Amino acid sequence: MSRERVLATALEIVDADGVEALTMRGLARELGCTAMALYRYAESRDALLDDLVESVMDELVSAPVADEWTAELRRMAHGFRALAVAHPRMVPLLVTRPLATPLGLRPLGTLRPLETLLGLLIDDGFSPDDALHVYRAFVGLLNGHVLTELQEVIADPEESDALLRLGLNRLPPREFPHVRALASELTTYDGATELDKGLDMLIAGLQRQLRVGG
Repeated sequence: MSRERVLATALEIVDADGVEALTMRGLARELGCTAMALYRYAESRDALLDDLVESVMDELVSAPVADEWTAELRRMAHGFRALAVAHPRMVPLLVTRPLATPLGLRPLGTLRPLETLLGLLIDDGFSPDDALHVYRAFVGLLNGHVLTELQEVIADPEESDALLRLGLNRLPPREFPHVRALASELTTYDGATELDKGLDMLIAGLQRQLRVGG
């Protein structure tokens, strides 16, 4: 038994059956130990969830790889998206779990991306306040993107017609003409490409702000 084994097994349970399936008793059963033995590694289920979020976030490279803030934003964004795609049932925890804990009491691993990006933005000319605003906008874009990408979008995979594949044929044409017209585009959703489009818009606006502020 080790902390690493406990968290790896917990992640396997979440990946297979979702967050609701992760209980101290169920985890102990998978590990072949008693529930009481787990409390050496996590004092409660809430603590276990915090540790699990931190362990998954640790898969992101915390030290900046790129010297330029725009490249680092893209690296972090695609790294987070890759985690979400690899562990889709962890996404609700990754997005909402930190919000349940005051900032200074969160696991350090969940705060490292914040500290890293703030430092890079400030070094590249943003004021500390603006750097924080950039981080919040970036996280909002990223969380919204992964939640959108991981939605179940196909109603009938056997259908070749885009309207029918998505079930959009059920929408009244007069009330939803634009949504229905985008059926083909919606069925060919490319998560990585869409994320880059969102980042392009965010970064362009931030570059303009930095030039004006400078």
